[in-house]
Amino acid sequence: MATYADEMKKFFESNSRTRDVQAHTAKVHSVAWSCDGRRLASGSFDKTVCIYMLDKDRLTKDYTVFRGHGASVDQLCWNPRNPDQLATASGDKTVRIWDARTNKAAATVNTKGENINICWSPDGSTIAVGNKDDLVTFIDVKTHRSKAEEQFKFEVNEISWNNDGDLFFLTSGHGSVHIFSYPELKTLHVLNAHPANCICIEFDPMGQYFAIGSADALVSLWNLPELVCMRTFARLEWPVRTLSFSNDGKMLASASEDLIIDIGEVETGERLHQITCDSPTFTVAWHPKRHLLAYACDDRRDRDAGIVRVFGFPSDT
Repeated sequence: MATYADEMKKFFESNSRTRDVQAHTAKVHSVAWSCDGRRLASGSFDKTVCIYMLDKDRLTKDYTVFRGHGASVDQLCWNPRNPDQLATASGDKTVRIWDARTNKAAATVNTKGENINICWSPDGSTIAVGNKDDLVTFIDVKTHRSKAEEQFKFEVNEISWNNDGDLFFLTSGHGSVHIFSYPELKTLHVLNAHPANCICIEFDPMGQYFAIGSADALVSLWNLPELVCMRTFARLEWPVRTLSFSNDGKMLASASEDLIIDIGEVETGERLHQITCDSPTFTVAWHPKRHLLAYACDDRRDRDAGIVRVFGFPSDT
């Protein structure tokens, strides 16, 4: 009987085509799928956001461009409950909420610093944004106003709620992950996860695990709620910049300055596939319903500037 690893290795053998869209004029910092999987968004150093439609086995070239930010769009995220609503964090000291139906900004929220990280609460009610000064601001989606702020005295990297929305996690420059109750924001646990900077964090769709990417080039997989490290993925050689779980929670993609994207099986740690890249990869995102992986690489060569890629299309199309 074929194992999951056997099935997926076979799947990637026949579904290894990558589709490219040249959308931006500079480096793409962030890619993310809407919750229904119909749209893919990208944010770039060129201050714009692009939206693409997925049509069966291709990304439409007729993409929509959102303009308005006065600086680089560093990270973006979709409302997990509304496939038409998107939020972006920018160095221009604003968070913008966009309506993909009208192709306009529904709101511009002024913040206190240059924003670098953003996430949406699972119930869709709150957006959290972190800035370069390690201040995390919680924004009410309905009123577009800040409802809480938390200033930290250490380097804050990525931020995220757990799937139930009652815990708030942040990765730190000390190699630890800080876990808070939400909405009280009381410290519950400080997880000493890595000997080096913890850069990124991702929760699997099933709510069983979360993964941490570190500057020590390792990815650690932890279970909830025991907070026990189940295994590490050690196939990358550079600091792990980005992580994404597949829709079934069984695969984990990780990327860095290595010229590969590693796809490993969550339960065993076994490599299922690797995507070869020409330059470092700083953002990856699995489709919420299909085995399609969106990603974007650094633009070290002019011809690669601003390209968004999606891997996993049938090889013979």
